[in-house]
Amino acid sequence: MEIVKLKEKTSSQTTKIGVVDYGRGNLRSVGKALEAAGARVEMLTDPSRFDAVDAVVVPGVGSFGDCAGSLKNSGMWDALQEWLRTDRPYLGICLGYQLLFETSEESPEARGLGYLPGRVVRFPVTDLKIPHMGWNTLSAATGPLYQGEVGTGAFYFVHSYYPVPAEAGLTSAICEYGVPFAASISWGAVHATQFHPEKSQAGGLALLENFIKTVSDPESKGSLNKTSHAAPAGH
Repeated sequence: MEIVKLKEKTSSQTTKIGVVDYGRGNLRSVGKALEAAGARVEMLTDPSRFDAVDAVVVPGVGSFGDCAGSLKNSGMWDALQEWLRTDRPYLGICLGYQLLFETSEESPEARGLGYLPGRVVRFPVTDLKIPHMGWNTLSAATGPLYQGEVGTGAFYFVHSYYPVPAEAGLTSAICEYGVPFAASISWGAVHATQFHPEKSQAGGLALLENFIKTVSDPESKGSLNKTSHAAPAGH
């Protein structure tokens, strides 16, 4: 169901965002939401096109291992690792967030991109339904994605697993569902959310606008950046 309300933008859209198309994720909704937020969008099906965009967005639906395999089969895996290594603007959504880490309990045999230290774990067994599906609020929302009043609303989640960053300073927002978990991270030009901005109506659209601003105006990155936090292991 399309729940992002599009709004008119001027012809001054200059920031070009590449949505990584590797056969996983709700690409149409993500692309339309980014356009509504003010970006030009290209669906990236060839790693050679990475140099034609200012930022990449990696959505994901399915399992950790399947997404990693699809990225490798599409030829995007190495291109993404190089993109991250050079600290170019990245936004991961759902599995595009989880894949930034090293391992996941969902697919123990698979390795993530390993850009950030940490692992992905399943929600503990409680009376709450798994997957965590629907609207939930954030706490401790800070950093470039949450400029303005973005972090005060609710966002839409659909997931059974969540990342546990090894460095607490990576976390830019927390959500509670039985246990508190890192709903998003920011590290330099790299940002990622466990929730779906493209399904989160006005709040999600405002968050995407903030991400686009960090691409077009790097000085707007905010407080969660590499100069104000110790580097995670390996960086």
